[in-house]
Amino acid sequence: MNNNESSLDRRSFIGAGALTMLAVANEAQAQPPAVQAADAKKLTRVLAEYIVGFDLKNVPQAVIDRSRIALIDTIGVMLAGTHEEVSHIALEMVKAEGATPTASIVGQSIRTSPQLAALANGVAGHAMDYDISYISGQVMAALVPAVLPMAEVTKASAAELMAAHIIGAEVSGRISRANFRASSIGGWHTTGMVGVFAAAAAAARLLKLPVDAIPDVLGISASLASGITANFGTMTKPLHSGQAARNGVMAALLGQRGFTAHAAALEAPTGYFNTFGRGLDVTFEPFADLGRRYDLVSARFDIKAYPCGGLTHTAIEAALEVRDRVAPRLNDIKGIHCFVTRNAGQRAGTIYPSSVEAAKFSVAYLVPYALIHGAPRIPAFTEQAIADDRIKALAKTVTASIDPDLGPGTDGSPARIRITFADGQVIEQYMEHSSGSRGKPMTQAQIDAKFLDCAAQVMPENAGRNILAAIKTFPERQSLDDFWPLLRKG
Repeated sequence: MNNNESSLDRRSFIGAGALTMLAVANEAQAQPPAVQAADAKKLTRVLAEYIVGFDLKNVPQAVIDRSRIALIDTIGVMLAGTHEEVSHIALEMVKAEGATPTASIVGQSIRTSPQLAALANGVAGHAMDYDISYISGQVMAALVPAVLPMAEVTKASAAELMAAHIIGAEVSGRISRANFRASSIGGWHTTGMVGVFAAAAAAARLLKLPVDAIPDVLGISASLASGITANFGTMTKPLHSGQAARNGVMAALLGQRGFTAHAAALEAPTGYFNTFGRGLDVTFEPFADLGRRYDLVSARFDIKAYPCGGLTHTAIEAALEVRDRVAPRLNDIKGIHCFVTRNAGQRAGTIYPSSVEAAKFSVAYLVPYALIHGAPRIPAFTEQAIADDRIKALAKTVTASIDPDLGPGTDGSPARIRITFADGQVIEQYMEHSSGSRGKPMTQAQIDAKFLDCAAQVMPENAGRNILAAIKTFPERQSLDDFWPLLRKG
């Protein structure tokens, strides 16, 4: 597929009516002038051609390297996430279904159907909120959980797996950027709302579906997209990832069998964008360079250093920065105030958490924990950890407010903390970037260390090292037959 076939005419994106310019519910309806351009195509068709025509041989090495990093990090957090209670509950449900055992579940001994494996993988991968932040939240959370079982059942090579992964990342990146404020303003959780398209696009590619079948797959996915941010801090947040992974796989499998949907369900007047983006700015501009530019390397891609809400990480690191100065005087602290961005203010609470899930979004827990114990790694998120009386006492001094000068928090989340002591002394610390972000990237050694720490939660060290070594051979590795057993619990 050449560049002309993989991109849209810029003229079709200009103007307030861009949302409806690429498709109409009734083909006889008059088209806006921009659509009459000879090379203008319906958005859903453009995506279908991209999915089918994608060629890994033409992809820059930097994109392949980033895809490999995403696989390493996501499989690692999936492994660690299997020891969370939310994963245990999901697994019990999967076991009860008794599906034909054709696909592996990461970190588990049982096998099941591709749909249920994707569900279990997705819940585990998002259970700890330790997965990659991509563009707007974790829009890729459902991608690897769906890619792995589909690659296994289709007997894909490593190159085919990576191609599907990159396709899913690029499709989800464009859909997220087209309706960027759907999460921060609209209240939708992009992990579920956008993630289903990432999973569906990747699954369609692995199934080698023809281009004419893929609009149906995307249309089915549009009706299965869901997830609200009101459920942050509960077990339902990671369910959004599992559901998106399962639904994306289901959409592809249904499309393979001839199941139909609206041919332009994304861009139709009553379709995905017009429904989820109601009242918000929606633009199709991000699709104009699909196939020529890669969101995986040019957009926000943050690897999390801590297993909790990413918008809190700069506040955590501000606390870590002053910890040595503050530690001898913890009992003298009168107040800790966190200045945060608008987005962080919508997500990060100041109420002391009553559950492990809630602890991941509470600056009243995270900042005191950092001051008392240091970096909040995996052991910070247990019932025993949140019962710490010292943290509870210090948490009573924590308040927070939105500081407009810090920006909206849509691309990074700077924070400032102000600690006031009983004698009137004040210590302030500003943190612009968090570890793992574009402004403070992790080294490959740090990425590997995170993976091995995650894997060590559920398997011997040598088993984790074998998985890591295998992923590092992608995409050159041909058969993956010896890879799937590595992912399963022995």
